[in-house]
Amino acid sequence: MASSVEVSPALVGVLYDFPQPDGGALFEDALRLGLEASRRSFDRGVELLSVHGRGLPSGTAHEIGRGFGQLAEAGVLAVLGPSISDNALVVQPLADALAVPCINYSGGERTRSHWMFHYQVGSLQEEPMVLAGHLAGRGLKSVALAHDRSAVGRLYAEAFSEACASEGVEISSSAAVSPLAEDLAPMVQRLRSSGAESLCYLGLGVAARALALAVADEKWDVPVVANSALMFGYGRKDWRAGWEGWVYVDTVSDRNAERAALRERAPRTAAGPIGVAAYDMGRMLGEAFERTSHLTRGGVHEALESVKAMPAASGSPGTVMGFGPWDHGALKGPYLVLRTWRGGRTVEYVDTSG
Repeated sequence: MASSVEVSPALVGVLYDFPQPDGGALFEDALRLGLEASRRSFDRGVELLSVHGRGLPSGTAHEIGRGFGQLAEAGVLAVLGPSISDNALVVQPLADALAVPCINYSGGERTRSHWMFHYQVGSLQEEPMVLAGHLAGRGLKSVALAHDRSAVGRLYAEAFSEACASEGVEISSSAAVSPLAEDLAPMVQRLRSSGAESLCYLGLGVAARALALAVADEKWDVPVVANSALMFGYGRKDWRAGWEGWVYVDTVSDRNAERAALRERAPRTAAGPIGVAAYDMGRMLGEAFERTSHLTRGGVHEALESVKAMPAASGSPGTVMGFGPWDHGALKGPYLVLRTWRGGRTVEYVDTSG
């Protein structure tokens, strides 16, 4: 008589650091697709356990720490999240203290540690370099800068200042604004008075909406560039018109073959950077499950560090992903992509000046 053995699923935690309009369905569907895409011989199911917290800037660090603790206590083998650098910096020491492998998908390199891996949906250090190079390439010699008054905004602004100096672009005026600002009219008037040939926004994105409204009211007609904050447009269709023609940094390319193949199977997953990132992170974690000989947190950590050069669905063609013992940044190659909002749609930016 055949006997059946009940096999426990591998538990994976998902830590959300701001309210999800769909309850996390898009992210978790994409994560499952990625996990299954890497499955070969892994002999058990994978169960997702999610915690929804409200972290910085509108919530608290305490709530994020508490959410991570709940996942760790539940026995998850790994955690996906948070998505905002400020919150990833909260989780980083907790992950190290409790020895839980995590993959955050923020823009902050400084979030990386022994137990904290990083899938770069943007980069606080590299995006400013891309934007400064773009301005210089368009022959724009001066820029007015608006950045969030936060750790993220400050790091963006510092990197942008250095990049502009290297590119010969003068920052003619700058202003730090609340990440939750709603009225930026006086600030825009002051920035405009500097005579800058262009405008740049760097931050988490909420203030970019207020900036767009103030620029429109002021009838200030200059080229505008922004960091990956304008990815907010994927979820906020009502914000897109205000960003018409703005050039910003994204992590999805219309020329990426991996993303094109994903689009054939799951159009909604492939439509934007978060679905694509979740799919890629699922693939890397699934590969770690395949490779580990010891299904523990330590075994998953070691296996993640052995994942190398997987073609990424994010980024321009040629972008790959993987980790190493001293390398916890996932994406390698041209993973930052310039895009622009046109007619309510995001399209890859093409320089037609030449």
